Amino acid sequence: MIPCREKETMRQWLVSKGATSLNDLRLVDAEVPQPGPGEVLVRVRACSLNYRDQIIPLGLYMGGVVPHDTVPLSDGAGEIAAVGEAVTTVAVGDRVAGIFFQDWMDGAPNPGMGVALGAPPAPGMLQDYVVLPERGVVRIAQSLGYAQAACLPCAGVTAWNALMEGPRPVKPGASVLVLGTGGVSLLALQIAKAAGARVIATSSSDEKLARVSAMGADHVINYRTTPEWGAEAARLAGGGVDHVIEVGGAGTLAQSIAAVGFAGEIALIGVLTREGNTSPHGLMFKGASIRGIFVGSKGMARRLNDFVDAHGIEPVVDRAFSVEQALDAYAYQSSAALFGKVAITL
Repeated sequence: MIPCREKETMRQWLVSKGATSLNDLRLVDAEVPQPGPGEVLVRVRACSLNYRDQIIPLGLYMGGVVPHDTVPLSDGAGEIAAVGEAVTTVAVGDRVAGIFFQDWMDGAPNPGMGVALGAPPAPGMLQDYVVLPERGVVRIAQSLGYAQAACLPCAGVTAWNALMEGPRPVKPGASVLVLGTGGVSLLALQIAKAAGARVIATSSSDEKLARVSAMGADHVINYRTTPEWGAEAARLAGGGVDHVIEVGGAGTLAQSIAAVGFAGEIALIGVLTREGNTSPHGLMFKGASIRGIFVGSKGMARRLNDFVDAHGIEPVVDRAFSVEQALDAYAYQSSAALFGKVAITL
């Protein structure tokens, strides 16, 4: 009698069914999945955290509490370990990342963008191996390691969409305002500078403002010592900012409207604050607009990766944690110390 071959196992983090706390995250062993027709098996080497990943285990994301055990995180990079039948666009060994929306290939936002990784019913990336549709991965920038590449699927594509995919993409000499020093804002700073723009950055920390100045920010504003920072940004931009990367939400939108210039655009990403003045009337007098940003497409990810390679952009990985330290990574990512992105290596 031939003995049965033991199935290979992997490490996998789960958000427990009905989770309402980060304490409902747990590390388990699971069988390594196998790709079916049109699918690929990705050996995940690194992941990164986004604000969205903080609220899913709290039951506060779209749809409320997770209805079943769910692997978290939308952002991960690794290499193709196996391919299913009829896969033609990638091969074993290719370095890839998952795309945020699994069915949004290119073009404008649409109702058929599909599931977003890291929340039900989609798989998440915080595991050693993940099976994704062939169309659901994109080759990463050649110049980046896995941890840096893992910073781009959500935050990087969001920043790229905000700056480069709208009706008036950033051009040399344009002015850009970025709020804070989180992952989206720092990637927007790097993209904008590479595109030849002038960048104004805000923070409540003079130490962080010194760091963004070293990264190329042309002007910095401490929003605690300058409460009317929107008007100050407009002044520094010569009368109004061309592009505002609005990550704050309700609590900062009024200041962003004060900052934006005539015919300027506010890229509305904001989820970080919930209360404040959201009246859009201030836009009317300047002919400015707000464009909603919800990450982006596979085409945007490709164009971003090409731009990263062409301009030598290196995403800022503030700290990297091992997979066993994932809860520490969550804690650090939500702390005031954060500057850029937090990675988890597998």
